[in-house]
Amino acid sequence: MGELSPGQTLDQYELVDIIAHSGMATIFRARDSTNGHTVALKVPHLQYESDIVFHERFVREEKIGQRLDHPGVIKVFTPQHKGRMYIAMEYVEGEQLSDRIRREKRLPIATALDLALQIADVLVYLHENNVVHRDLKPENIMILPDGKVKLMDFGIAMDTTARKVTWAGLSTTMGTPDYMAPEQVKGLRGDARTDIYSLGVILYEMLTGEVPFPSDNVYAAMRAKAREDPTPPRRLRHDISPELEEIILRALERNPQNRFESALEFREALAHPESVVLTNRAARERPQPKMPPWARALLTLSAGVAAYAFMWWVISLVAAAVRKP
Repeated sequence: MGELSPGQTLDQYELVDIIAHSGMATIFRARDSTNGHTVALKVPHLQYESDIVFHERFVREEKIGQRLDHPGVIKVFTPQHKGRMYIAMEYVEGEQLSDRIRREKRLPIATALDLALQIADVLVYLHENNVVHRDLKPENIMILPDGKVKLMDFGIAMDTTARKVTWAGLSTTMGTPDYMAPEQVKGLRGDARTDIYSLGVILYEMLTGEVPFPSDNVYAAMRAKAREDPTPPRRLRHDISPELEEIILRALERNPQNRFESALEFREALAHPESVVLTNRAARERPQPKMPPWARALLTLSAGVAAYAFMWWVISLVAAAVRKP
């Protein structure tokens, strides 16, 4: 069987159209012929089906999805029969959080808090069921027309009860750079506190319109989050309360031990910011941004030109004084 396209049938599903396409898989909107329901099918490209590492992750993603049952998580179905690799999922209408942020830049504080609370509720459920998402980001959060959220894409999620499998040549650094926790940058597996960090990044971005360590250079951004503290969000948006800033900065602590101990504790802080005790997190000294090489070169050149001009100005003054009778 070759690559699939709309109009074809895959087991009990009739492919209607393409929802999304990536380098590894295509997501189709499809109709379940057994009940008439609309579903989403995630079908990997053929070249990945024989990849043992990809196969292991794909199977794990499906198994994790099938055992989760929460209104804030996209449901994963069990087909009657499977002729090839794919995942059958609940189809929902809505908007990705990334699109909302791109359009509005900064969300109203009440809206951002409501969304963060809902995501925290889902994280509480996931962690209680021994699942760490590890790739929490706005692209993986769907906002439904009624304002409810749905988490999706458990492609690199971790079942904390499963044995650890390591494949030669497989990098342990996984996730999306802007939303990865410092421990992921260092190549560690992470735990529930990794999701807490990622939600802290998302809340920071919803409120300020930018991620904590913005950079055109992905490696510079990853180094920064492993070594530095983010700019306190109130410096970027003054109507953020000190308590809310404290919550965000605690979630973004480099050391996981200094973050909230659990998603439940994070959720309770978001629900009751007035009860948060302020610390000196926002007052820490942060290194000044380093000047890029081109700017340093330009500054050096400008200083040289200025010095040269000043020298000739002095010489002309001296010459003029000498010529006077």
